[in-house]
Formats: sequence, structure tokens, C-alpha cells
Amino acid sequence: METIVSDVAPIRVLIVEDEFLICEWVAEALGEQGFAVHTVSNARDALRHLASAPVDVLFTDINLPGGMDGAALARRARDMMPELGVVYASARRMPDAQERVPGSIFVPKPYVPTLVGRLLASARKSTAACVPA
Repeated sequence: METIVSDVAPIRVLIVEDEFLICEWVAEALGEQGFAVHTVSNARDALRHLASAPVDVLFTDINLPGGMDGAALARRARDMMPELGVVYASARRMPDAQERVPGSIFVPKPYVPTLVGRLLASARKSTAACVPA
């Protein structure tokens, strides 16, 4: 697998995905690409992690358990970290413009981890972009 991250300090990614196998597969693939990856399965744990550790990019599923979806999580995360890159993923729906944080990216499931790696690497510089389904 190609290395996407070539900086001295790897891009720190927080993956929020409740499907265990998808989460493990993507985390492993991104780790092989040079990202520093941390995973959680819900928004509550994601907010805890964001409050206690540096994160460069939030990669979150839209449909999450526990009462807070990925769109709401991203808004709360941006309140905490205004420069945080955000990439959304979903097999069901793309958040509409009012739900998305500025500069965020959407990738439809199923996705290819190398594509996700490229999107994560550019997420900090992006403006509200959308990957076509």
C-alpha cells in the first residue's frame, strides 16, 4: 500500500465508526499509509478523546449509536478545535449543507482506504467538498 503521509509528524486521525470490522480495516490501512490513528465507536468517546489528545482530522460515520450522529459530533468537535479537518462517511445519506461544517469532505461507503487516505491528507485545506457517489 502506498504511503500517503510523508511529513515528519504523521497526521493524527480520529476514526469514529460503530461497525467494528470496518473500523479495524480502515484503521489498519491508514496506519500502513503513515497516519497516526485512534478509533472510537461513538460520539461521546470521540468528544472525550478530542478533549484529551491532539487530533488533526476527524473521520466520522454519519450514523452513530448513542443519540449523537456524525454531523452533530463534527459541529461540537469544531467548537472545540476550529482548525480540525472533517471527513464524513455514510452508506445511507450525505449530510446537507446546513449540517456539514465548513471545509468538510464527504465520502460514500463503500470506499477505498487509499482514497480515504488522500482525502484525510487534504482535509485541513479543503473547502466544503463532496466526492461523487
